[in-house]
Amino acid sequence: MAQLGFYIDQSRCTGCKACVIACKDKHDNREGTNFRRVYSFQTGEFSENGKGAFINNVQSYYLSISCNHCEEPACAKNCPTKAMHKRDEDGVVVVDQNKCIGCRYCEWNCPYEGPQYNKDLGKMTKCDLCIDLLEKGEKAACEGACPVRAIEIGPIEELRKKYGEVNEIKGMPPSSITRPNLVITPHKYAN
Repeated sequence: MAQLGFYIDQSRCTGCKACVIACKDKHDNREGTNFRRVYSFQTGEFSENGKGAFINNVQSYYLSISCNHCEEPACAKNCPTKAMHKRDEDGVVVVDQNKCIGCRYCEWNCPYEGPQYNKDLGKMTKCDLCIDLLEKGEKAACEGACPVRAIEIGPIEELRKKYGEVNEIKGMPPSSITRPNLVITPHKYAN
């Protein structure tokens, strides 16, 4: 199977967080543990036109993001027990709970805040692309919940052919750090 990845159409995202809630429900995550997050960005200002009136030049946009199942995952590279690893069959980065010691090195090294510490387990957890659902031919929780269809999961090469090569936007870490398996259609103010 080919390397899997995400397509995010940031130009369509409304910031509703349905993807966050669906992921949280699917994985039964406790409060504060979010495998998928939606960040809000604001830019612009109000300016005066010289006649006492104010002109609105304010914009906002959102970015839904999770683990990007990177080509060179910093989380796996810095895991002392190799609990955090990339699956050979599909490139999904997962945590072997039998090996994880909860040291949080993966969390500190990931530029995307992908790995999440689970206090109840004393171990790390993270997005696994809902591989259990994908293997049954179903959509991942985040993809299925998005009301504007701004998330798509599939083989990254197919997503790149279909949507382009953009994998970072203003406000994100440089893609050269980990080479994320992510394609983004940026919002017009995110460039």
